[in-house]
Amino acid sequence: MTKKLYWVSTPLLALMYLGAGIFYLTNISGVQQMWEHLGFPAYLVPIMAVVKITAAVVILWRPLTGLTDFTYAGMFFHLCLAVSAHINAGDGGFAPALVGIALVILSFFTQNAGRKKPSPYGRLPGVADVSPEPARQNNSI
Repeated sequence: MTKKLYWVSTPLLALMYLGAGIFYLTNISGVQQMWEHLGFPAYLVPIMAVVKITAAVVILWRPLTGLTDFTYAGMFFHLCLAVSAHINAGDGGFAPALVGIALVILSFFTQNAGRKKPSPYGRLPGVADVSPEPARQNNSI
């Protein structure tokens, strides 16, 4: 069950970030106006577009567990900032960021069930590790 949760939440999270990154690149001027409304500098929009696309690739490809964990942390803090910015602006547009936070948490804490190489941090407290154990060699004579 945990493995299925990982393979549902992670592609959805990656799709969310990939879609946002592509939208940022295809509608830079519109996104820059939205960012200025939220109180952020407009010049960051192209940079964030590349960062979002890169984050989606990293959590799907998972080249290194440390890099993936760092990416999850960046996503979490980015989404918390997005919720805060929308609440501060009073526009009520924070629901997608809340969904993203839920997906980040679900994907992060189920990653060890879905991947062969476990992350030292991707465990829920008090829950047994479900990653497969390596085969033991019998060295007795």
